[in-house]
Amino acid sequence: MAKAAKKEAEPEAETDEAPKKSKLPSKKVMIIAAAALLVIGGGGVGAYMFLGHGAEKKEEAKKEVVKPATFVDLPDVLVNLSSAGSDRTQYLKVKVVLELPDAELVPKIQPLMPRVMDAFQTYLRELRPTDLDGSAGLYRLKEELTRRVNVAVAPNKVTAVLFKEIVVQ
Repeated sequence: MAKAAKKEAEPEAETDEAPKKSKLPSKKVMIIAAAALLVIGGGGVGAYMFLGHGAEKKEEAKKEVVKPATFVDLPDVLVNLSSAGSDRTQYLKVKVVLELPDAELVPKIQPLMPRVMDAFQTYLRELRPTDLDGSAGLYRLKEELTRRVNVAVAPNKVTAVLFKEIVVQ
C-alpha cells in the first residue's frame, strides 16, 4: 500500500508542476505582446510626426524661405581652343549668366568681375574641342566654371553658372 500511495502522490506532483509551466509561457507571451505593441505604437507615432504632421510644418517653412534667384549677365567670351596638332584653329564663344542666391550679392560681386573673366579666359583657352563633346563635356565645363567663379568671388558664393549660348567653330 505504501507503493500505491507513492504512485498516487507522483501524479499529484506532476499536476502541481503543470500549471506552473503553463503560467510561464503565458507571462512570456504577454511580455512579448506588450513589447510588440510598444514598438508598433511607437512606429505609428513616429510615422505620424515625420510623415503627417511634421511634413505640413516643413512645407510651410519652405514656402516662407524660398527667395527668387538673381541672375547676372557676363560679357561674351570668345577664345581659341587648344589644338595639339591641328592646322585649323577652332574658336569657342560662350554667353554665361551667373545665378546668385540673393540680390544683395550683386553689388559685392560686380567689383570682382575682372577676376571672374580672367578665370574664364585662362581655363577656356586650355580646352580642346574634344573636351566639349556631348552633354557630359558641357556638364563638366559648367561645374568647373562654377568652381572657379566661387574661388574668384570668395567668401561670396554663386549658385550656378548657366549657359545662354555655346558655339564651337
